[in-house]
Amino acid sequence: MAEARRGHAILCAGIAVQDIMMRVDEFPAPGTKVSASDFIVTGGGCAANAAVAAARLGARAGFSGPLGDDEVSDRIIADLGRGHVDCAGVVRVKGATASVSLILIDAAGEKSIATRRGVNLAAARPADPALLVSSADAVLVDNRFPEFVTPICQAARARGIPVVIDGDKATKADDQLLALGTHVVFSSEGLRGTVGGGDLGAALMQMAKHLNCFLAVTDGPDGMLWLEGKKLHRLPAFNITAVDTLGAGDTFHAAFTLGVLEGREMPDIMRFASAAAAVKCLRFGGNAVTPTRAETDEFLRKNS
Repeated sequence: MAEARRGHAILCAGIAVQDIMMRVDEFPAPGTKVSASDFIVTGGGCAANAAVAAARLGARAGFSGPLGDDEVSDRIIADLGRGHVDCAGVVRVKGATASVSLILIDAAGEKSIATRRGVNLAAARPADPALLVSSADAVLVDNRFPEFVTPICQAARARGIPVVIDGDKATKADDQLLALGTHVVFSSEGLRGTVGGGDLGAALMQMAKHLNCFLAVTDGPDGMLWLEGKKLHRLPAFNITAVDTLGAGDTFHAAFTLGVLEGREMPDIMRFASAAAAVKCLRFGGNAVTPTRAETDEFLRKNS
C-alpha cells in the first residue's frame, strides 16, 4: 500500500469487476423491452467496492486482486484510483480479461444481474503477501478468489491484525479460508448456501461449531444478527426507501472493519455499518455514490 494519507489502513482483497448499470421501473419480461431512466458505468465487485467505501469513510484503502491486461481491467484500476484506492497489490495476468456485469435496478432498489465472468484469473497469486499487509491495520477479503486471498489472510494473521472475511459466496462449513478470519460476516444468501438453508440464527450457531471467531450475517432490510459467545444478538435495519441496493453489503463490510479498528463496541459497530449501507441505498450509482464519513455520521445523528 502507498504511504499513509489518513486514518486507518485497510487492505481489501478479492474480486473487482466493471458494472454497467441502468435504472428501470420494472424488470423486463422475456421478449419485451423497458426504458431506462438512468445509466452509469462504474467499478464493482465485493472487495473493490469495499475499498472504495473504506476510502470514502476516511480510511487509507488498498485493493489487491487479479485482473487482466484488457481495457476493462484498465478502466477498473483507473476508477479505483479516482476513488483514492491504492492499487499496488493488483496482479495483471497476461491474456486474461476482467468480469463485466450488466445490472438493472428497479423502482424498489432491487437488482437483476447478468455477468460475463473474467477469463484466466483464477490461477493468479499475490507476489509478496507479507509486503502487501506490512502497512495495513486490517485486511478485508471476499471469497470469490479464495486461492488468491488465502496467503494474504495468512500473512495478516501472522502480523496479528484483524482479518474480516465477507462470506458473500456459499462455501463449506469447514472452508479453510473462513478459519483464517478473526471476523466472518456472511450475506444471508452465502450463509444459507453454506449450511443448507434454514433460520439464520441457527445457521450462525451451526457455523460456530466449526469456527473460533466472531460471526455475523446481514439480511438486507431484515437487519443483522451476530454471535458473542453463545448469545445471539439482533439489530433491525434502518427504515429507508431503497433506490439502489448494489454494493450495500460491501459498504457494510468496509464500515464494519473500520469500526473494529476504531475499537467500538459491537452494537455500535453494527449500527455504524448499517447506517453506511443504508445511505448507500438511498442513491443510484453503485460504488460511485458510496457515502462519506460525514454523510454516515449525519444519517446516524438524524436517526438516533
